[in-house]
Amino acid sequence: MHQEDSDQAKAYQQLVKSNQPKKPIVKNVLLAFLYGGMISLVGQGIQVAFIVGGMSKEDATSPTTVVLIGLGALLTGLGWYDQLTKHGGMGATLPITGFANAMVAPAMEFRREGLVMGVGVKLFTVAGPVLVYGLSAAFVVGVVRYLVTGVA
Repeated sequence: MHQEDSDQAKAYQQLVKSNQPKKPIVKNVLLAFLYGGMISLVGQGIQVAFIVGGMSKEDATSPTTVVLIGLGALLTGLGWYDQLTKHGGMGATLPITGFANAMVAPAMEFRREGLVMGVGVKLFTVAGPVLVYGLSAAFVVGVVRYLVTGVA
């Protein structure tokens, strides 16, 4: 009976495999490349606008990041970022705008539970651990730098 169960399991696996839709890998890779490239192009345009406005390249980096995070959050709030990720896959998920989407999306799902217990709590389900790790790592690096160089 054990051999019969094994044969049935193999037959079932073959049936499942033959009925699964084929994944369009080349199409997905190209779309991810195009969407990620479009987001990067928008980011580059924002940075150039800051540079043309009188900032140095180094000084323009932080506000560019903030604007991209804001755009990602805004597009998520409007329900448009989901369409970007639906078509662009990882190309729309990977950039900093995808991080903003990951922060805001849970909050949008729970907005009917109120501003504090819904939006406020869910907003930090993703951001909280990232911020804690980032701040902790920055503190450790700062202490090590101070101990090594004596510069605060």
